[in-house]
This record gives sequence, C-alpha cells and structure tokens, in this order.
Amino acid sequence: MQRVKLDRIDRRILHDLQADGRITNVELSRRAGISAPPCLRRVRALEEAGYILGYHADLEPKSLGLHVTVFAQVGLSSQAEPDLEAFEATVCGWDEVRECYMLAGETDFLLKVVAADWDAYQEFLTTKLTAAPNVSLVKSALSIRAAKSEPGVPIDTGDSEDADGETEET
Repeated sequence: MQRVKLDRIDRRILHDLQADGRITNVELSRRAGISAPPCLRRVRALEEAGYILGYHADLEPKSLGLHVTVFAQVGLSSQAEPDLEAFEATVCGWDEVRECYMLAGETDFLLKVVAADWDAYQEFLTTKLTAAPNVSLVKSALSIRAAKSEPGVPIDTGDSEDADGETEET
C-alpha cells in the first residue's frame, strides 16, 4: 500500500467524502476544483493508499429498537499480549459491541455497547462480558444522551469553506 502525499485537493476530497459518502463524483470534483476524471483517479488512489477504509450508512439506533448505549470499562486479570489479543478476538465476535479500544491506565479496554434496553445490556453483561476468560472487572456507564457524535477525523482542507463548499464571508 503506497502512501499518497496529500495536497489541498486530496484533503478536500477526504473532507467531503467523510461528510457525505454518497456525494457524486461530479459534485466532489466541483468542490475540489478539478474535473471529474482526475477526481475519480484521486479517490481510487486514496482508497488504494489506505486513507479511505470504506463507506457506510449512519443509522439511527432508536429507530432500530436499540435504546441503550453503555460504555463498559473492562479490566483483565492478565495483560500479556496473547491474553489481550484473545480478548480483542472475543469482542470482535459480539454484535452488541460497536467500538473497542485498548487503553493505557487503570482500565484495559473501553467498549461501546448498544442494546434494546437495560435488561438486554444486563443479559449481555452477565452471559458474555463478565463470563469471558480473563475478565476481572467491568464498570458500566449508561449514556444519557450524545451531545456530539462526529464520525471520522478532523481534516484541515487549507481553506475556509464550509461543508457545502461555499466560501464563508467574513
């Protein structure tokens, strides 16, 4: 996977694709200030270089019956690399766990778990998470609401345009 040196146009393409993965190549090229064929070539090069990992739809959990989000701090009894990898592999098999981060500090892992309700989370907690090998501690924090949920990463496009591609007046 060869890395592409990102210029202003590449950063703009990444910014706009991250904001709207369904943007047409024509609109993307207009915002980037280049014609459609080179824009498509740049997108393909960014994909091949590993800057773009994939495309997905952002779903509303509550509309799918998932009303509870819990952040679970997990402590393991052993932090040997094979044990850490085994826990990660186990977690990857649980659909309820949407994100998993290994942490430095008091807690070994932070999991973002979604469930239909509190009872469903408790079922997951007792039958899967605390029953998993090497798990010694779980602290659960129920999310009340999300003040911000911004997918992706911040991208400096090098200009002062807003997400619609319009230059802001100052």
